[in-house]
Amino acid sequence: MKRFIQGAIKFQADVFPGMSSLFKQLATSQSPGTLFITCSDSRVVPELLTQQQPGDVFVIRNAGNIVPSYTSEPGGVTATVEYAVGVLGVTDIVVCGHSDCGAMTAIAKCTCLDHLPAVAGWLRHADAAKAVNEARTHITPEAKVSAMVYANVVAQLTNIRTHPTVALALEQGKVALHGWVYDIETGDINALDGAKNEFVNLARHPGTVAYQSTRQLKAA
Repeated sequence: MKRFIQGAIKFQADVFPGMSSLFKQLATSQSPGTLFITCSDSRVVPELLTQQQPGDVFVIRNAGNIVPSYTSEPGGVTATVEYAVGVLGVTDIVVCGHSDCGAMTAIAKCTCLDHLPAVAGWLRHADAAKAVNEARTHITPEAKVSAMVYANVVAQLTNIRTHPTVALALEQGKVALHGWVYDIETGDINALDGAKNEFVNLARHPGTVAYQSTRQLKAA
């Protein structure tokens, strides 16, 4: 905790003064352009890997970068998605998985989670991805885990489209969906190309989109 406090003091003394005009502007409003949904893993830092400033990104973080399908009893993720799209009007939504994900490793290896009932229940939202991944052939256990990370991103993009605010925004051409997988060791990001149904390197294909409405396609 000592490092946290020292960091907070350093921010107040050294960082904040140089950004005071930005924070003054942000003090009473925000208008982020992107909703970034990723894992709670400490190694994944959305603003760092996308090089964004405070106020640019609205973030949801949880175990496994999961978005439960919409139900009549919404939880925190659902409420946050609804606010980001329906109130803040974000124009892009990114679901970002990552290498060496503990949640996806547990699913791929069928790890017993009886001692973690809440975690086990939460990861059931990735059952569709698990079913798809289990039906595929994998050369090594590591390859199976990696494939699970990718399958989960695809599954969560499907889930988020069941949310009314997202479905409406897609229909009106107001939002686009993106599926990313971030490699912690190399810094590479692979993005889902929805038209080809395959992941491609984002640096080489920066315009890659997982899903957008026909209105957006015509305007592009």
